Amino acid sequence: MNRRSFVKNSSLGLGAIPLLRKDWLMKFMQDNPYKMRMLRNDVGIFTEKGGTIGYYLSRKNIAIVDAEFPEQSKHLIDALQKDPGKPFEILINTHHHGDHTSGNISFKGIVTHVAAHSNSLINQQRVAKEQNKEDQQLYPDLTYGDSWEYRKLKENIKTHYYGPAHTNGDSIIHFPHANIAHVGDLVFNRRWAFVDRAAGASVKNWIVVLDKLQQVFDKDTLFIFGHAFDPDKVTGYKDDLKAMQDYLSRLLDFVGKQIKAGKTREEILKATAIPGVSDWQGDGIEHGLQAAYEELIEGII
Repeated sequence: MNRRSFVKNSSLGLGAIPLLRKDWLMKFMQDNPYKMRMLRNDVGIFTEKGGTIGYYLSRKNIAIVDAEFPEQSKHLIDALQKDPGKPFEILINTHHHGDHTSGNISFKGIVTHVAAHSNSLINQQRVAKEQNKEDQQLYPDLTYGDSWEYRKLKENIKTHYYGPAHTNGDSIIHFPHANIAHVGDLVFNRRWAFVDRAAGASVKNWIVVLDKLQQVFDKDTLFIFGHAFDPDKVTGYKDDLKAMQDYLSRLLDFVGKQIKAGKTREEILKATAIPGVSDWQGDGIEHGLQAAYEELIEGII
């Protein structure tokens, strides 16, 4: 745990620290913006900029889920390599977006394998080519389909894929012994979600995927989310999956009713709230409205 995390989690906090000491500490925290903390059974999380990173520390090696951006992934690597002798065995991407895969490149030459769903690899290659950033990529050398298991660690890592949602390549990375599942951007916890239609996303099936997750995992499963409105709430339980599912259902229902009422796309995109959704916040409500509109119009015309 870095000093920022220690201070935040200590019983004293900032309130009991003299003013001059507090000023120094605030500057230190700004200079060291990342957070690391262990969750259960050698599984922890790292957050700084981009999608939440999960990591598994065995006595012999390390597994990583997602990689944020190059600068941030280097911070993670430096922190984890303070325990010498533990090689990086595998890096798994939940999906292709740059805030989850741009940092892959930092692991070049130091990780044995990079893995992702086959659609995620296709999307990553396509976007890199479109942006002329192919030289900045470390692509997966292992790909999988609906289910897969990596058995070269003390704890086997299992992956699941239930079809298009946030993209058409979102997979769930499960650490069974810890009962922790990294769901990537299948959950934007209380934050308006981005729906990547260009990468095969489906709001309708996203709702189905979240329902499936609630059936597959039990009440004790701890989920790691890709993003959250409150940066400290990037983990949660099935109730949070249900809340995300309800938000998406209400999004589709609202846009569908607006279309039936004769509203134009421009009029629908002006909405600043969705009826029945009270705890989703932040910027980007229009992304979901746009995606829902396009998906529903396709079913009409």
